[in-house]
Amino acid sequence: MGQTEVAIVGSGFAGLCMAIKLRAAGVEDFVLLEQADELGGTWRDNTYPGCACDVPSYLYSFSFEQNPHWTRMFAPWDEILAYLRHCATKYGVADRIRYGAEVTEAVFDESAGRWTVTINGTETLEARALIAGVGNLHQPKLPDLPGLDTFAGTAFHSAQWNHGHDLTGRRVAVIGTGASAIQFVPRIAEQVGHLDLYQRTAPWITGKPDRAIGPRERGLHERFPAGQRLIRDAIYWGLEARGVGFAGTPKLMKGLELQARRHLRKQVPDPALRAKLTPDYQIGCKRILLSNDYYPALAQDHVDLVTTPISRVTPTGVVTTDGQERPCDTLVLGTGFEVSGNLTRLRLIGKDGVDLADHWKQHGIGAHLGIAVAGYPNLFLLVGPNTALGHSSMVFMIEAQVRYVLQALRMLRGAAYVEVREEAQERFVDEVQGQLDNTVWQSGCSSWYLDDQGRNSTIWPEFTVTYWRRTRRLDPADFVLVR
Repeated sequence: MGQTEVAIVGSGFAGLCMAIKLRAAGVEDFVLLEQADELGGTWRDNTYPGCACDVPSYLYSFSFEQNPHWTRMFAPWDEILAYLRHCATKYGVADRIRYGAEVTEAVFDESAGRWTVTINGTETLEARALIAGVGNLHQPKLPDLPGLDTFAGTAFHSAQWNHGHDLTGRRVAVIGTGASAIQFVPRIAEQVGHLDLYQRTAPWITGKPDRAIGPRERGLHERFPAGQRLIRDAIYWGLEARGVGFAGTPKLMKGLELQARRHLRKQVPDPALRAKLTPDYQIGCKRILLSNDYYPALAQDHVDLVTTPISRVTPTGVVTTDGQERPCDTLVLGTGFEVSGNLTRLRLIGKDGVDLADHWKQHGIGAHLGIAVAGYPNLFLLVGPNTALGHSSMVFMIEAQVRYVLQALRMLRGAAYVEVREEAQERFVDEVQGQLDNTVWQSGCSSWYLDDQGRNSTIWPEFTVTYWRRTRRLDPADFVLVR
């Protein structure tokens, strides 16, 4: 059995940030456990045509490592992946990543104050602290459609894009109209012979303020990083201002709704198609999407938007509830990700022998500041419950969480374990759920923000600067320290 002081699960933005800051704090005894054969998380797995971030690239990066080499305001996936590789190498954590190491179980030993981590079902690693940075947007969510397994053509999820399958001239069916689909649909529409796009719910879409960042501008960023930081700060506060509508009264979202309606009206002159593409729920209740080419792609003659619900899939096509079968030879599933259950895919057994998945099923998903769970000492979650965002950059939240975890690890020196008090956790969870009641995210639509019980266990309901303030200094009174 191997041993380490800190075991980090995942090597995306969260895991790498944790590793980099551990080294900066003088902690060298740690390992990153990555189930895949490369780092990057979301940006390793999502390589579909047109894949890019929907947060401006200046802000979608670590505050301590600006990137002067972005070529667009909204960076494509391969540039983000290259940036993460660069960070791992520059900060000396690349050789701490153990690839092909899937964590199948972790059990806390209360007498020893350590976690026994099982890797690939057989090997074990003993760790003083366990940090889960597994992320949200990488585990594909497959639709529960009768006959899906009988489809005789080529089928794949957008997060597992089949780049060896040539779409030229093919008859393609795309199921789903979320954030991934609005990026890849315009790209594949240029290749296919015919495209049927199956929409269950129309998304709200606004224009994407994207542009190229030319060589001269990149050169200026490299020579004058303070200028790039000013742009980053301006973007941050601009996005933070939008939080007034999200986290405040939904009435303040009216201006954004008018903007989205103008965008739709301008790009879709056909009133029948426009009616199909007009959402029937409060803007912001679901994720607001950005695109300049999605609507024009749907207006093409060889693209059909299908809003009749799907009944079943056959070996040769898709049947809707009106009995019509539309033939296809390729099926692309743009059906999103398993978000609310992302952490419960790991078997995390706490000090009372209770699996975290069962604990959350019984008591509801929640953690103190989205980071620590009572009954699970020396376990820290990154991008945990109620810390995801609808209006800004998750990298900002990750850095705040990492700073907080470092404070908890300092408390752990000379102690057996540190555990958040149940009353502190309950106070935080109750406060967050109470705040969510008055936000746009609770305005009645069904979204991936909601868990199986219909509770929003995903979104942080305030400004990101508020979260930054709350995690800036750990309050020792919120924790039990066992020596």
